[in-house]
Amino acid sequence: MKKTFLEYRYWIFGLIGLITYLGYSISLGPKDLFIPGETSHGHHQIEMSCNECHTPNMGVLQDACTKCHAEELERIDDSHPVIKFKDPRNASRLEKIEATKCITCHREHQSEITRDMGVTLPTDYCYHCHQKIGEQRPSHAGMGFDTCATAGCHNFHDNSSLYERFLTDHLDEPNFKQIALSRARDFYNDHEGEALAQAHADMPGEVEYTRQILHDWSSTAHAAAGVNCTSCHEIEEPSTGQMLWHDNPGYESCQKCHEHETKGFLEGKHGMRLALGLSPMTPGMARIPMRPEAAHNELTCASCHDSHRFSTNYAAVDACLNCHNDEHSLAYKNSKHFQLFVQSKQGLRSDREAVSCATCHMPRVERSKFGESFTIVDHNQNNSLRPNEKMVRSACINCHGLQFSLNALADDELIKRNFQGMPTTFVDSLEMAREEKIKAEKREAEK
Repeated sequence: MKKTFLEYRYWIFGLIGLITYLGYSISLGPKDLFIPGETSHGHHQIEMSCNECHTPNMGVLQDACTKCHAEELERIDDSHPVIKFKDPRNASRLEKIEATKCITCHREHQSEITRDMGVTLPTDYCYHCHQKIGEQRPSHAGMGFDTCATAGCHNFHDNSSLYERFLTDHLDEPNFKQIALSRARDFYNDHEGEALAQAHADMPGEVEYTRQILHDWSSTAHAAAGVNCTSCHEIEEPSTGQMLWHDNPGYESCQKCHEHETKGFLEGKHGMRLALGLSPMTPGMARIPMRPEAAHNELTCASCHDSHRFSTNYAAVDACLNCHNDEHSLAYKNSKHFQLFVQSKQGLRSDREAVSCATCHMPRVERSKFGESFTIVDHNQNNSLRPNEKMVRSACINCHGLQFSLNALADDELIKRNFQGMPTTFVDSLEMAREEKIKAEKREAEK
C-alpha cells in the first residue's frame, strides 16, 4: 500500500511539473511550441494568424494565397497563370510539377530548403517544362537550368521587365537619360477645398492641444485643402452611428481620403499585420538590420508622416533611415541619388528630379478606377522588391537605360553601396533579344 502511494505521488509531481513547464513556455511565446518551423521572410510577421492560411485540420487552401496575391498577379500579367496549366495540352507537365497550386513551389515552415522568393523547389525546376530550350534558342545552349532565374533573365510570375518585346523596345538606351523625371502625382489635383487657418480649427472644447500642433496642422496641405481636425479625429462608432473624437486615430481615418495609399500600406510589410487585426509592425520584428533605438516603434501611417505635419519630405528619407540600419540604407546619404534629393529641396531641381528612398521603393505608379487613370505613390514596397527587377519599370528607367538598370540591379556589391559607382556585372538578356530580333527580321525579309 505504501509503495502504491509513492508511485501516485511521483506521478502527481511529474504532472504538475509538466503543466508548469507548458504554462511557462506558452507565457514566453506560444509560437515556439506550435509553429512547426521558421516562416519565410514574406510571412513571418503574420505567423501567429494561423487561420489566415490554414484550415482547421492544418491544411492550406489555394484561396489562402490568392486572397492576398491574386490582384498583383493579374496586374503584372502572370507569366505562369493557373489557367495555362488547366489547358489539356499541358496535362503532361502537371505530372512533373503540380503548377496549379501555390504550395507546390512555396511551402512554409521549411527554412532549410527555402530560397529567394520563398521558393522551396530545387533551383532547376524550369527543366521539367523547358528541356528543349537549348535547341529552340541557340543562345541558351549550354546554360544550366539553375541559372534561369539569374538576375536579369526570367522570373516565374513577374516577367514584365524582362519579356522579349520590352527588351527590344529599350535597346541601346544611354546609361543616363537626358530627361530624368519621375511621374507627376495627379490624383489629388481635383480634391482641393477652401483653405483653413488656425482660427478655423474645429476640435471640441475639452480637447487638449498646443500652439505647436495648431501651427503644424495649419501649414500643411491638409489645411490648405480644407481638411479640419474632426475630418481625421472623429470616427463613426459602429454600434451607435455617432461620430466620436479619438486622440490617436488609426489608418481607418486616413483611409477615408487616401484609399489607394492605405490599400498599398496594408498589403506591404509595414501594414500587413494591421490588415489582419494584429498589433502594428515594429522594427524589432524585422529580419534585416534595424536601429536598436527604434525596435519598439509601432508602424502606422503617422510613423512616417507625423501626426500633424504630414511631411512627405520627411517620409521620403528620414522616416526610413530612422529605422533601417542595413548597408544599402546607410550608404544612401553618400550617393548621387541623395545629392539630387538635397538639390530639389534647395530649389535647384524640380521635385520630379529628386531621388529619395521612396522614389525607388515606393514609386509613383499609374493606377485606374472606373476607366480613369491617375498617378499615386505605391505604398506597398513588395511591388518594387523580391525580385528587384520589379522596380525597373516603375523607377529605374525613368532615369536610366534598361541595360544599365539591369546591370546595376544584378550587382550585389553596388547595391550595398547604394549605387555609388558603375555596375561591374553585365546582363546578357538585351543582347540575346537583339539577336532574336535580327533573326526574325531576316526571316521576314526572306519571305
